[in-house]
Amino acid sequence: MPTNHQIHLDSRPMGEAVASNFKLVTTETPALQDGQVLVRHHFLSLDPYMRGRMNDAKSYAQPQALGQTMGGGTVGEVVESRNPKFAVGDKVVGMGGWQEYSVVDANLMGALRKVDTTHVPLSAYLGAVGMPGVTAWYGLVKIIEPQAGQTVVVSAATGAVGSAFAALAKARGCRTVGIAGGPEKCTYAVNELGFDACIDYKLHSTAASLSKAIAEACPNGIDGYFENVGGMVLDAVLPRMNAFGRIAVCGMIAGYDGQPLPLSYPALILTQRLKVQGFIVSEHMEIWPEALTELGTLVATGKLKPRESIAQGLAAAPEAFLGLLKGKNFGKQLVKLL
Repeated sequence: MPTNHQIHLDSRPMGEAVASNFKLVTTETPALQDGQVLVRHHFLSLDPYMRGRMNDAKSYAQPQALGQTMGGGTVGEVVESRNPKFAVGDKVVGMGGWQEYSVVDANLMGALRKVDTTHVPLSAYLGAVGMPGVTAWYGLVKIIEPQAGQTVVVSAATGAVGSAFAALAKARGCRTVGIAGGPEKCTYAVNELGFDACIDYKLHSTAASLSKAIAEACPNGIDGYFENVGGMVLDAVLPRMNAFGRIAVCGMIAGYDGQPLPLSYPALILTQRLKVQGFIVSEHMEIWPEALTELGTLVATGKLKPRESIAQGLAAAPEAFLGLLKGKNFGKQLVKLL
């Protein structure tokens, strides 16, 4: 069995996460038992939710254990199998974590899924045709429930979730507006992702200024908002929401360092009769097949062309992750292991 390299959570962050919270470890891969497969990871996924799990705090998911491999999505290839459902050479997606190899009990429901890379690149199964894409689908289709001609807005517009949201919303005939950081990202959002407009939040130091820019991009108000950021961005969006608007709350990356994110005008939820719903996509597995079918078709037909930021090698994962939390990535953040 091969020697494996892993990244463990070595200590919990005190405020902002730092590279020293992680530790690179060398281990021996255990021999396979019946029903197990050995997967060699090609890519691992870095996602904002991982920051919340680094805290020892009550949340929707168990905290990441100290001294254990950081959890996360992976795609790779079966290199040894003692399970009749999986053969050597199968391309698979799972939750192998921050390591080069994983031993997986493939009989566990949802532990490992075979994927077809004929028309969809393997890495896309961690982004547009994976958890981020399904997250965009659920928030848009099940919470925002858009009608053709309505205006929908998404923050972190050029990330893995935002880029999928744009393709899905445009397919439903919506005016689709993004909020992103920097002119390069905003140009990409409009020219390549198909957004009707994109607002550079970095040009605005106050919620009032950002809100004015949002009003100019959304002259008919906002019917649906997909929230990835929180903080000043949410304060800027709320005054522009139409009556009976819907807000899907997916992430609050502005508050991942543990500080509270106060809301300036919560009364707007009442006066505009807004629906505000948080969700965790892993709690809605029943919609994944439908969502993945649509997302896979969008990628295969070229209607969704998500950009990827790729760090090279397992040792690069911590710094790439810290960069993700500061918005340094452009598109889906991955680590290439092979």
